[in-house]
Amino acid sequence: MFQEKLDLDLQDADIRYYPNFFSFDEASRYFKILKEMIPWQQDDIKVFGKIYPQPRLTSLYGNNGKSYSYSNITMVPNSFEGELLEIKEKVDKEVGDIFTTCLLNLYRDGRDSNGWHADDEKELGPNPTIASISLGQERYFHLRHKNNKSLKHKILLGHGSLLLMQGATQHHWQHQIPKTTKKIGERINLTFRIIH
Repeated sequence: MFQEKLDLDLQDADIRYYPNFFSFDEASRYFKILKEMIPWQQDDIKVFGKIYPQPRLTSLYGNNGKSYSYSNITMVPNSFEGELLEIKEKVDKEVGDIFTTCLLNLYRDGRDSNGWHADDEKELGPNPTIASISLGQERYFHLRHKNNKSLKHKILLGHGSLLLMQGATQHHWQHQIPKTTKKIGERINLTFRIIH
């Protein structure tokens, strides 16, 4: 099947967006199953020396037993199975990589968010490929250049979409899912990566 792709023409970045990677019905089925099947947890994170409950629920899956650490949290993976494995195989095939790990996020409402960061942890290697599937409520994904503050971009990540970040993107850009005061529904985000 032909995949519609949109290249984000940003300096120092290699980012591609597939608005309909999964059909509406496929994405809705995956959302319902993952919402029920995944062992969601809420960890505490340390921000500027203070401890807060992370403003979303998370879960980690992997096929190599390797843990993943960020923001003073270390997560140990569950094993890929069922529909999550199905999704991973479709993403692997499209991207041409074999992803080892998936960090899942459940945004329960507009108050759940993910602050400015880059996916540049050392376990991910020098130029990591991050493939991000969105299911459920569409949310804005903000990007900002680390050095050139005038370079900013935002894109609405839709139900069933894939956002692919590659090359030197994580060296030069940060991203976030900001809070919103709008009354909105739940979103599940699957971020596939390779842990070396």
